[in-house]
Amino acid sequence: MPTPHQPPASTRRALRKLGADIHDARRRRRLPMAVIAERAFTSRSTLQRVEAGDTNVSIGIYASVLQALGLLDGLSKVADIVNDPLGQALAKAELPKHVHLKRSTRNLSR
Repeated sequence: MPTPHQPPASTRRALRKLGADIHDARRRRRLPMAVIAERAFTSRSTLQRVEAGDTNVSIGIYASVLQALGLLDGLSKVADIVNDPLGQALAKAELPKHVHLKRSTRNLSR
């Protein structure tokens, strides 16, 4: 049995928004819940939980639903370095200022 977990309010808000966006995308496509649930290899009740932004639904199910809607590409960009200015700044700060080539211990004048 999974450990009970209460994510922070900001996480719950983000998942509720994602769920609402998924709901809206499904309706724009005029697809019933049963069709998307079948395409995502999940149940209609789990799809309802996804559309409600349930924090206990696995990210794999969210990804399957996004795939069923043709929206999975957006998920792969979420943590991409292009969309992570803080990560870019931290990576740049770690770069050495100068690069020194190691000299060979062999005598090259032979």
